Amino acid sequence: MPLARSSPKARTAKGREDPAARRRRARAILTRLAKANPDWGPTLEYSNPFELLVATILAAQAKDERINQVTRELFAKYHGPADFVKVPLAELERDLRPTGFYRMKAKAIRGASEQLLAEFGGEVPRDMDSLVRLRGVGRKTASIVLGNAFGVPAIAVDRHVERVATRLGFTRKGPSGIEEELRSLYPKKDWVKVTWNFVLHGRRICTPTPKCPVCPISDLCPYPKKTKAESTTRRTPQRRSSTRRTR
Repeated sequence: MPLARSSPKARTAKGREDPAARRRRARAILTRLAKANPDWGPTLEYSNPFELLVATILAAQAKDERINQVTRELFAKYHGPADFVKVPLAELERDLRPTGFYRMKAKAIRGASEQLLAEFGGEVPRDMDSLVRLRGVGRKTASIVLGNAFGVPAIAVDRHVERVATRLGFTRKGPSGIEEELRSLYPKKDWVKVTWNFVLHGRRICTPTPKCPVCPISDLCPYPKKTKAESTTRRTPQRRSSTRRTR
């Protein structure tokens, strides 16, 4: 009699997922997501590390498609940190207005540009500690720049990655808990791949109201509030029986 295939959802006697099974489930999830999202990768347009840094700062609370529309003209006008420092702030704010929160973003980009010129010779640094010192740059932005501009393995946790990872049960306590958990589940060579597949899955399927019936990893997901397929059958309205009154 053939042995039963071990399930990636295997759990210990106490009901917690076995670490080895957890890693197998994580790998199976990434395999399926990569197949479902063959276009995974950066969705912001850029031609150098500085442009990616600026675009990622601008992408906060905005859609990447909108940011790409703005940066096509922006990067034709501003070619590096020095240009963002020289321009009057009011003019920069006008150029960034379509991205939303433009005053805050203008100050962040100008501040980061000043730091790059003063501390890094106008070049974007290649390490996490230096990047997060820049104005407007947190771990998410730094991880995107490291992973995509420099090929440094990094996992960026935005709201989509956070939502997907939480529903999959890939979390730990602490401000960097999700990042640490994903780093423990996947080899370094897959960290950038994990980021973009989780991002795209969160945008396309695992939205705030998830599309569980069409999810390629539904059977690997322990999320307890899965949505169900809407019924396509319509109820036929019943006709009222007309009765004649007799006089």
